[in-house]
Order: sequence, then structure tokens, then C-alpha cells
Amino acid sequence: MTGDRGRDTDVLVVGAGPTGLALGVDLARRGVDALVLERADGLFPAPGKGDPAPHHGGLRRPRRPRRDPRGRRRLPARPGLAGRPARGGHSLFDSAEPDEGAPYSEPWMVPQWRTQEILLARLEELGGRVLFGREVRHLGQDADGVTVRCADGTRLRARYAVAADGGRSAVRRALGIGMTGETVDPQPILVADVRIRGLDRGHWHIFPPPGEDGAGFLAVCPLAGTEDFQVVARFPEGSEVDLSADGVRATVAARSHLAARDVTQVRWASDFRPRAALADRFRAGRVLLAGDAAHVHSPAGGQGLNTSVQDAYNLGWKLGAVLRDGAPAELLDSYEEERRPVAARMLGLSTGVHRGEVRRGAATRQLGITYRTSSLARETRPAPGPVRAGDRAPDATADGVRLFEAFRGPHWTLLAAAVPPPPVPAAVRVVRTPAVAPYGAGLFLVRPDGHVGWAADAGAAGLTGYLARVGLR
Repeated sequence: MTGDRGRDTDVLVVGAGPTGLALGVDLARRGVDALVLERADGLFPAPGKGDPAPHHGGLRRPRRPRRDPRGRRRLPARPGLAGRPARGGHSLFDSAEPDEGAPYSEPWMVPQWRTQEILLARLEELGGRVLFGREVRHLGQDADGVTVRCADGTRLRARYAVAADGGRSAVRRALGIGMTGETVDPQPILVADVRIRGLDRGHWHIFPPPGEDGAGFLAVCPLAGTEDFQVVARFPEGSEVDLSADGVRATVAARSHLAARDVTQVRWASDFRPRAALADRFRAGRVLLAGDAAHVHSPAGGQGLNTSVQDAYNLGWKLGAVLRDGAPAELLDSYEEERRPVAARMLGLSTGVHRGEVRRGAATRQLGITYRTSSLARETRPAPGPVRAGDRAPDATADGVRLFEAFRGPHWTLLAAAVPPPPVPAAVRVVRTPAVAPYGAGLFLVRPDGHVGWAADAGAAGLTGYLARVGLR
């Protein structure tokens, strides 16, 4: 065990949910020594059905997705009534045609626990580590690093720590960081993974409630790549939800055409009250918040997992730049600057979807997120085109070069479209192409998280200072 002035690792990540695992993966890709701590003895069978971020290191879908048993495209909803099976169907999502810049336009439904398994396997493949059964009881920090003590007596030292331990984050509470928000729905909601016989797996089965308050609602969704269905049921305000296997069976039988005996197995069940809340700040010294520890959403819009993984992808390259490339520690301030406004907008969006005020459309796909107002966005062109500094760098193909493939990896990329590239450090990959839509002609420095950092018509105005700020000299 090292002394208080030493360290055991560069980054301690508290929580092995999708956020913590995605951050662990990203740090491992950058050669940053990181350790993930998880209080449970294994991965928790979380209830989400999210679509991982469409441009995350080594996990992005190929151009023409194969039929992957771990996920599936969106399911049509099939409405029904208690006492008889449903007929017909409709989409829960507004459709969007893929194009060259955004080739993955449809949601990809993956059980959240499966996403966690995929991320854990990738983390271990890269040499990363998760210590299970480590509940953090104390966290302290000084000018040199962070000290964590666990319930089993383990004491660890790191240069930075990241709280990815969920909406009830013990680390956030220890830091004294408050959360501001509201209850989205006072009615308790049951979520359970079950086995059901005799039910069509090609639809998301919706059983609307008899009244207008939503109490009595039931949805049953097949989970891709498994034999399971996920049950979601809403109860009247003030109700006690019966989480026993018999209680879950009774709920399904009372609200659908199914009999209690058709629910052959209840794998797990929990209840919650949807809430929307945002941490007052995302950083306290050497400790940063990510995922549900920083923002809690209603699950209705499918935004929680996506927003959380994007937190990890934004923070990962910045920690790598500070710890490995010599970037100033102030670079980490841009994490809250960029991600907190995104989380705030997602809170409003997911609340609107939950209350039936907003359709699941383009905004819920999160492909239009931009950091144009960030201090890391340097736009030097007097007349910028449709792609500007701060924007997500869209896909395109020019002279056989597919940009998403060029951007893949932990590196920076300088796209020189129909103009000569200026000299850049060897760590920056240079890609030369003719003018290509939607970029047009010009220079685009693409960050490791797939957003344009610096853009110019030609030349290198402001480029040297920008590169120094992010640790590239």
C-alpha cells in the first residue's frame, strides 16, 4: 500500500454501471491507469433498454449493421386491452431516414445489462480492472490527489476520481453537491424482467389504463437476444407496489389478456418514482460527476444511458490529455461547461416525453448535440458552412475514405478538405480529401470524442494555441 502522497492508480471510477465502464474503457484506450470500484458483487441487472452512443470507441455499429443477437431495431407498439390480445401496431418513435452524415438513424434496443456485459468485456480486453464488492465509505482529497476508503478496509489513492455511482451517489453526497429538480410523476412504477409464454416477441405490447391519470398502465417489451420480457406498470399515487413474484404475476394478469401462470419466471423486480434532477456542479476539485450521479432523468425518452455514456466519452479524452499529454488541469473545467447544459436540455426533453407532451423524435436521438458556445470551440471562418466548430463531426466518404473510420480511435484528426494541411504534431492524424458535403472545403480539427474543435478556411490561425491547450505540442 502506498503512502498518502503516493498513488495506486491515475483515476478511480466509482460505479460499474454503463457510465463507469464506458469511462474505464476510454481511459484504458488512452493508456491511463484507471480502476473501477463497484459496491455490488457483480454487474447489476439494470432495467434500461438504451442505445449506446453511436460513436463510442470500438463499440460503434458498422456501416451496414449485421443482425446482432445482442440488440434489435425499434419495435412497433401494439396496443391492447385487458382481457384480449392486441391487434395492429404503430411506432413509438418518429422515423428518420439515414443519410451520409448520420447513417444510424434508428434506435437500437439493447438490454442495459447486456450493454454492461459488452463494456466490461471490452474493458478487460484492454487490461482494465473492476474491483467488485468495494463500497466507498470515505472520500478525501488534497492538492495532490484523492483518497478513497472502502467498507472492507481497502484504501486507494489516485490523482482524480469520478463519481459514476448512480442517482443516489454516495460520492456526490460526500462532496456536499446538491441536486435541483422535480418529481416527474408521483405515481410509482414497477419494472421487472420476466419470462412469459405465448406472447408475440415482435411487438412492444401496450395496455393503456382505463382512466385518464395513467394509473393501471402496463407495457411488456421483449428484450433482444434473451428469452425475457420487461414489464413496466404504473400504480396510483400512494400505492405500495408488490414486488414479489406473485405480485408481478397478478399485475400482468389484471391488466392484460395473459393469465398469472403465463408469467413463468420473475427474474427481478423494483419500483421507482420518476424524477428529473441536475447536480449543481459537475466538479469539486479532483472529483468529477458523470452519468446519473450528475443528472437523473425519466426513462421515458431513453436519454439516461445515452447522455451518461456521452459524459464518459467527453471526460475520458480530457483526463487523458491532462494525465498523459501534459494539458493544463484547467482543461477539465470544460467538462462541466459542455456537458451540464446538454444534461439540462435532456431533463426537459425526457420529462416532456414521459408526460406525453413530446414525441420521441430527432432530439431524442442526440445526433444534433453541439458545443458551439464552448471555450473549446474555435471557429475562425468569417462565413462558416453547415458544420461549425463545436458540432458533431458528421460521416462522409471521399476518395474511398470513410470519415467515421478515420475518426475511430483515441486520436485527434485534422480533416483537410480541398486545402493543404498546416503542420501539426505527430499525434494528430491528417486526412486529406476533396471538398465533401456537408463540410465543403476547409480545415476541421476533430476531437477524440467526434466533435469539431477548430475550423478554418485555410492556414493555421489560432491553431498553435489551441493545440497547446489540449496537450498537443
